[in-house]
Amino acid sequence: MQEPLLVGTPPDERAENGDPLWWVPLVTGSLWVLFALLVFRFDYTSVTAVSILLGTVLLAAALVEAIAAAGAHGWWRVTHIGLTIAFAVIGVLAYVHPENTFRALAAIFAFFLFLRGIVDVIASFYARPADFWWVGLVSGAVLILLAFWAAGDFGNKAFLLVVWIGASALTQGVLQIVTAFRLRHTPPPLRPAD
Repeated sequence: MQEPLLVGTPPDERAENGDPLWWVPLVTGSLWVLFALLVFRFDYTSVTAVSILLGTVLLAAALVEAIAAAGAHGWWRVTHIGLTIAFAVIGVLAYVHPENTFRALAAIFAFFLFLRGIVDVIASFYARPADFWWVGLVSGAVLILLAFWAAGDFGNKAFLLVVWIGASALTQGVLQIVTAFRLRHTPPPLRPAD
C-alpha cells in the first residue's frame, strides 16, 4: 500500500501552512462583525427597517449554510441544506411582510436562533478533539438562550430585535474568525493515493 498523499499542495508545505483557504472564514467572520457593529447603530423605530435588517441576516445565514453544504458530506450536507432552505424562506418572508408585528418577527428570529444554536452545539461536540471546539459550544448555547429570550414577551420589541440581530451576527463573526485560525494552523486530512 502506498503512503497517503495530501490533496492539492505538496505535503510538506500543506502540513506547515494548514488549509490554503483559511482566509475565507476570516473574511466572512470580519464581515459579520462589521455588520454587527452597523446593526447596533441602526434606526430601530421603523418596523420596515427592522424587517429588512432581519431578512438580510437570514439570507446571509442561508448563503453561509449553502457554502457549508457544498463542502459537507452525508447527514451534515442534509442538515446544511435544510438550514439553507429554512433561513432563506424565513428571510424572504421578512422582506415580503415588513409590516408584520414585532411579535411575529421575534418568533421568526427566535426560530432562526434556535436552529442555528442547535447546529453549532452538535457541530462543536462532533469537532471535540480539535482545538477551540468549545467556542462552537459556547456560541450555540448563547444562540439558544437568545432564542428563548426572543420568543418571550420582554418590553420594547423593536430594541430587543436589533440587539438580538446584532448579537447573533457578532456570535457568527467570532465563530467564523476562530474557525479561520483553526484552519490556518491545522493540516488538512490525508487522502489515500489512487
